[in-house]
Amino acid sequence: MKILIVGAGEVGTHLAKLLAREKVNITLLDQDASRLQDLENYDFLTKEGAPNSIHDLQDAGVASVDLFIAVTPLESVNMTACMIAKNLGARQTLARIDNYEYLLPKNRDFFEKLGINHFIYPEVLAAHEITESLQKNWMRKYLSFGNGELILLSIKVRQNAEIINKKFISGFFNHNHYRVVAINRNLQTIIPSGNDEIIANDTVYFITTKENIDFVRRQAGKEDFKIKNVMILGATRIAQKIVQSISNDYNIKILEKDKDACYALSEKLCNNTLIINRDGRDVDVLREEDIANMDAFVAVTESSEANMLACLVAKGFGVKKIIAEIENLDYIALSEQMDIGSLINKKIIAAGYIHQITLNSDVLDIRTLPSADAEIVEIGVKEGDKITKKQIKHLRMPSDVNIGGYIRNGVGMIVNGDTQILPGDHVIVFCKASEHTPLKGLF
Repeated sequence: MKILIVGAGEVGTHLAKLLAREKVNITLLDQDASRLQDLENYDFLTKEGAPNSIHDLQDAGVASVDLFIAVTPLESVNMTACMIAKNLGARQTLARIDNYEYLLPKNRDFFEKLGINHFIYPEVLAAHEITESLQKNWMRKYLSFGNGELILLSIKVRQNAEIINKKFISGFFNHNHYRVVAINRNLQTIIPSGNDEIIANDTVYFITTKENIDFVRRQAGKEDFKIKNVMILGATRIAQKIVQSISNDYNIKILEKDKDACYALSEKLCNNTLIINRDGRDVDVLREEDIANMDAFVAVTESSEANMLACLVAKGFGVKKIIAEIENLDYIALSEQMDIGSLINKKIIAAGYIHQITLNSDVLDIRTLPSADAEIVEIGVKEGDKITKKQIKHLRMPSDVNIGGYIRNGVGMIVNGDTQILPGDHVIVFCKASEHTPLKGLF
């Protein structure tokens, strides 16, 4: 597959690096040469040029690309670039936007005629993930596969968890309720083997089914608690989309230091949301605004540093559910070490969404787990695939790959050593990001 990405910002650059691991033919174009510096060591081409210049796009080979992706910060530039690229021969186009109206199904045909096949609105994707995190409050991450037949749960386990300090070979984990596919410990991802064990403060990744989620919760030592009062730091577009999704279920208080931003947001939200023009980075302000009685704190300002520090303060006041938008990729590992809570990065979410468009027909879904530097992949099994030849325990699996479960005839099943994968199954595989390619030996 040949892909041309215009816009070497954080989304475009992260996407190029992600796709380069899959040996996709990538060209990254930007009119600012400084954005392309220090990218020589990656397996993709860089080119200086304007995203809406016919000459520059032709020079970058747009006529032969399978997918043209425009992810500059400007919606109008992205849409214009896609229209030009389509008319110059690009098979499919995708534009990054900030207008929710364009995503409505009734407008799809209209934009298809203009030459824009796909849209992505990173803030909407981030808001959706935050909303889901509020609804599933005792876990770090919740991902469903198929039609919800299998679930991936990411949980930070503490000293009270039943599953800690037990070797996998001991037999304690020998049941059909779940499978532990990975452990993240001190920023290292471990694919567990028989002599490994879970210890307190590990982040554990489980594959399970909906009916067993409560069983996993109990074994992980977690309590399900009700969230009613939510404080949001930052009157951003993400905050707007969060409130529009959850305002009927929660009491919401938004803190924003910019008065104009407060007024702008108030015009877009319903009356039961309280918007306060105060600097939520100030500890005294948080105390005065009753942070101690909040069930959840969500920091979505434009500053990763401010979000991190505010979340630490909220945690110090005893808030149970903490969610931070961390856009600086270098801070993700630090945020994990600081045990801030659930982390959201819209560029990674956006890149993962775009990545799915590039997949072949056998790979049905793929999700990136930045905290674990790993991916969860849903793969359709075909007749003749190597994975169907033997039981799981007799397969020679790559060292950094773990099969968690499979979906057969609409039913999710947890994998064990005696499992025999059959053609037509959908298999859920955990693999470290750099080890995705070896799956080709099994499928």
